[in-house]
Amino acid sequence: MKKLLTACIFTGLLFTLSGCGSLGSVLNRYVSNEDTSAQDTASESPRVYMDELQGRIQDFTGNELTLLSDKEEYTFDVSQATLECMNGVVSGDEVSVIYEGQLTGTDTSQIRALKVVDEFNKKNVLEDRTAHGEVIGLTPNTITIRSRAGKTATYPITGTEQYYQNGIKTGNWVYLHFKGKFPVSQEENPMVLDASHLKVLSISDIDPLKVPDPTPTPIPEENSSQAEQEQQFQAVLQDIQLNTLTLLPDGADASVSLDLSSLPVYFKGGAAPGSHVNVTYTGEFNGTTLEGITVIAVTGEDPEAQNERHITFTVSGTIVGSTADTATIETFDGALITCNTQSAENTSTGGLLLGSAIQVTFNPAQSKNSNIYTSIKIEDA
Repeated sequence: MKKLLTACIFTGLLFTLSGCGSLGSVLNRYVSNEDTSAQDTASESPRVYMDELQGRIQDFTGNELTLLSDKEEYTFDVSQATLECMNGVVSGDEVSVIYEGQLTGTDTSQIRALKVVDEFNKKNVLEDRTAHGEVIGLTPNTITIRSRAGKTATYPITGTEQYYQNGIKTGNWVYLHFKGKFPVSQEENPMVLDASHLKVLSISDIDPLKVPDPTPTPIPEENSSQAEQEQQFQAVLQDIQLNTLTLLPDGADASVSLDLSSLPVYFKGGAAPGSHVNVTYTGEFNGTTLEGITVIAVTGEDPEAQNERHITFTVSGTIVGSTADTATIETFDGALITCNTQSAENTSTGGLLLGSAIQVTFNPAQSKNSNIYTSIKIEDA
């Protein structure tokens, strides 16, 4: 009888150890990176159960993350977790949530999420996908298009490279290159797709996007006047609404509005307020209005060529959620933008609390493949 009891206890111990060993490689990496000094006091403190759940991102509100795993949805409070995924929080991406505590079915109320990381052995890597649609709306942070099948989607495009060879206006057709998958639709209207957590890589009316090399400045003819020669002025981008671009020329006190319907336009770092553009024109520019000139093209600045101290790309909104290292804002044009706040200069007075209005300066070049933007500076909006 004693031998049987001893065998049962030993078998149970093996089962327990094998259960711990079955945890994924992501968790093993996380645990191995923790401070080993904690092991010295492990015997004096109650052991904390730690585990991970792997799944596909379905939704993210700024402090709650919903995953689809084995056909079940799990919604985690990630307000105390760090977000460490290479692609950011892109819908359809395979990630792991590392947490303390024990799940009961799909009930996550008794656990504490610690980290969201890339799944160690991804079965499906996000690919470059293409959407082709008719432009319905365009703002600094969003573009809305309708496909040939009649499906409409509003995509987040903060910091996205854009080239419109033939100008931009309602009814034009464009190509969007993006990463991610549309989540399983729960909407009553299946003709409206949720693109809020996709990562748009580029937008153009030609595919592939290829910006022509700048033409050499021609040598002025002896008899040509200055007004007939191509010239440029620099301005600060303030807003874009479909084909209307609002600019503040350097040295001017008032904004000007420029019609982009038939002009070649290139924004390498997106049409972000605060960034600079060069306007190519002929005629005589008086410094305050567009009267007397013919605009030929508009070109935004290249963020990759700028020193970080000179970066002026901004996004503004109201904080709707946060994690241990990010803040998510809802912009005036309805986009949800998540910004990493760890290394930013923060002069905002709201403490990054829910409801605070902030303006974030970011470098689009650092977020070309992720929908989490690295903040350079945070201030009150």
